[in-house]
Parts: sequence; C-alpha cells; structure tokens
Amino acid sequence: MRKQYLLVLLLVAFSVLTISGCKKKNKEVVNVFNWAEYISEDILEDFEKETGIEVVYSTYDSNESMYSKVKLLKGSGYDLIFPSTYYIAKMIKDGLLAPMDLSKLPNVKELDKALLNQSYDKGNKYSIPFMWGITGIAVNSKFINPDNVTSWKDLWDAEYKGKVIVQNDIREVFHIGLTSLGYSGNSTDPKEIEAAYNELVKLYPSIRLFNSDSPKVPLLNEEVYIGLVWGGEVFMAAKENPDIKFIYPKEGAIGWGDCYAIPVGADNKDNAYKLINFLLRPDISARISEEYGYASPSPKSREFLPKDIAESDILYPSQEEMNKIEFQNDVFESIIVYEKYWEQLKTVN
Repeated sequence: MRKQYLLVLLLVAFSVLTISGCKKKNKEVVNVFNWAEYISEDILEDFEKETGIEVVYSTYDSNESMYSKVKLLKGSGYDLIFPSTYYIAKMIKDGLLAPMDLSKLPNVKELDKALLNQSYDKGNKYSIPFMWGITGIAVNSKFINPDNVTSWKDLWDAEYKGKVIVQNDIREVFHIGLTSLGYSGNSTDPKEIEAAYNELVKLYPSIRLFNSDSPKVPLLNEEVYIGLVWGGEVFMAAKENPDIKFIYPKEGAIGWGDCYAIPVGADNKDNAYKLINFLLRPDISARISEEYGYASPSPKSREFLPKDIAESDILYPSQEEMNKIEFQNDVFESIIVYEKYWEQLKTVN
C-alpha cells in the first residue's frame, strides 16, 4: 500500500508540474533585449497588466555586444531589440532584422516626421525611432569657465589633463577626433581615420575615464571636470548639481538615435508590435523621457512632460543647433579600420 500511495503522489506531482509547465509554455511573452536603464519596470508592469503579455527583459551595454549575440543566435531568441541608428543599416545588410509591418503600429502617426525616413533605413522598412539625443561637451563650471569651452578641440587643452571623460564608444570618440580635423564623423577614408587616431593619441593622457554605463556619476563625484557626454546624462546631472553645464561645440553636436527593431527569427512578433505600439503612446514615451533624460520622438509627448524637460535646450536643441548636428551612420567595412585603431588607442602607454 505504501508503495502504491507513493506512486500516486508521484503521478499527481508529475501531473501538476506538467500542467504548470504547459501553462508557462503557453503564456504570452515578449522577449526584450535593450540598453540598461532605458525602460522602467513600472512601465513594463503597466503593459503586462493592460495586455496580459509577460515581458522577459535582458540588457546590454553596447551595440557591439547586442549585435554579436543576435548574430550568434541568427536573429532568434529575442522579439524586440533597440539598435542605434548606425547599427540598423549593418543589421539590415546582414539579414538580421524582420521587415516592419507599420499597419500594426497605429501610434507611428505620433512620431516626428523629421526623425523618419533617414538614410540608415529609408522608408522605415526595418526600424522606427525609440529615443534620440545628442552628445556634446559637459563642463563642471566650479572648476572650468564654460565661456572658455567652445569646440571639441578644447578637450585637448593641457589644463584638463587627467580630468577628461569620454564615452566608451568607438564611434563617438573617433567622431571628435575626425571633426576636430574638419572631417565627417562618418568618414570611411582610412587615412582620415588614421589621422583621427593620431589626434586621439594626443588626447589620451588627459582621459581619466572611458564610461558609457553612467557618465553622470563621475561628473557628480568631481572625478572629472569636462568631457564627451550624452546630453541626457548632463541634463540629469545638472538637476543634482547646477554647476554642471552642457556646451554645443561650434563644429556641431553628435546626433544619435536608438530604434525599435524586430529580429528576423523572433518567435513573438505580434507581441513585439503590441509592446512597440504601447511605448509609442505619447504619455508613455513622456514617462520614459522624464525618467532617463532623453528626447522623445513624439512631439505630443512634450504635453505630458514637466516644463523644465519640455523646454530643455539640451534635450530639444534649437533649429540652429539641429542644423549643425551630424547623425551617426553605418560606416560598413570601414568599421574594421576603426576597431583596429580603437584597440591601439586603449593600449597607449
């Protein structure tokens, strides 16, 4: 009898596990792969409550690591990713992105048309804007007079040796090297890239940190006084310490954007569309913008934002500054040249 009783218990337990396993397997999910600190948990919870779709959320810290993983998985494993503009073209070329069905995204109508149909994805066939922003010069006015800083070239001033921060971002760092020499930040000319490297070697002794995780932290801790920093990080830092200022270099700030994209092998494309459409709502986009300090691509979202954010010239540049901004594009095979010199730069003694 005891053996029979134990057998019954085991069969019941197996049945419960099987049923619960089936329920989990049948549960609607969307697998998201995004930058860290880019969509708050409460927003994702609101989506789950509204739709019943569970969000399985993973993060990365660079386009390179995201790309490597998606390529390794051959476009499967994730339903929604957020590549930067210059990686969209690369991933399209490599066949890693599924075409976008805009008919499933009625809230696309809320997007600023000036941010659509860009060179990296004409007609937005594979991507649509998520957040965008600029990178310029951050200065702690407690230590440096902002009036004395007008150009990317000022970062090379020997006075700032050991007090400069730059993003841990190959394209942005080389952008300032290229533009300081009068070249395009999207140059594909090996000689120009080499010349930029030689300029960056001169800057290297002044660089205290390469930081893309949270560059506002060393600014607030006064570890660094000046540097190449995302506008959103400067905006958030300035809220805590008004001495921290943002400067538009006369050559023009760096423009960037992160986009919604669906990997070609995504298992839950319909759920990805539902999440994208939810996040495109102006009120939701405004919540993301307010929390993380980056610009929403939806003009209507500014109606939901506090005045200091909606009218910030860091987050929403003037037309004059917009005209000077150079947005990052894919440099295709030339990235190999960038990567070679990037590795050399990181090992400069």
